[in-house]
Amino acid sequence: MFQMISGSALIVMMADNKTKSTKPANKTPPKSPADPAKERAAKRLSYESNSSHEGAMAAELSALEEAFRKFAIHGDTRATGKELHGKNWSKLCKDCHVIDGKNVTITDVDIVFSKIKGKSSRTITFDQFKEALQELSKKRFKDKSNEEAVQEIHKLIEGKAPIISGVTKTISSPTVSRLTDTSKFTGSHKERFDPSGKGRGKAGREDLVDASGYVPGYKHAGTYDHKVQGSNPSSHGR
Repeated sequence: MFQMISGSALIVMMADNKTKSTKPANKTPPKSPADPAKERAAKRLSYESNSSHEGAMAAELSALEEAFRKFAIHGDTRATGKELHGKNWSKLCKDCHVIDGKNVTITDVDIVFSKIKGKSSRTITFDQFKEALQELSKKRFKDKSNEEAVQEIHKLIEGKAPIISGVTKTISSPTVSRLTDTSKFTGSHKERFDPSGKGRGKAGREDLVDASGYVPGYKHAGTYDHKVQGSNPSSHGR
């Protein structure tokens, strides 16, 4: 019985192998190998094209965001640059000439800021910042389309930084004025300066011997020789 079953199984297996061998062979010719140099060139061109497009978009955004961050951290050492508070928002609009005093005023800037920010928030994010600029662009550039107006207002801000207004001025103090006023100097200190306040140099520090023969302070000093020469007869008639 076992031998009969084994023989039957052998016959079945031989029939299956014969069926498999009669299947038509795949006559599809293999793909010709592509040129590796051409593939690399195509990939490089595609990558450079995508990179240049993305880079241009990133550069445009970064110029605006860079300005946002510079104004966001202005005057605040704890600021992260990710949020802009109302004071610096107003400064940005002023320094970048978004406020022109005609179409856009400081009041318009404050109203837009209050409208865009959250009710319980005192700052705006970069996305809210762009939304606020879009609101102001309609008033700032009325003669342009919405898209052109946004582009123009972005150009006013891109790459800009806060303007440091003024420099530290010297504070006048009565004490300092008294110490630097040469007309009030006395004693040896007074001798070191002339009536105009200019230093006399060595003459103000040392006692120089006056060998002119005139009394110090004499108004007609130096006129003696001139008078003598003028009265000499030998000087006349020449």
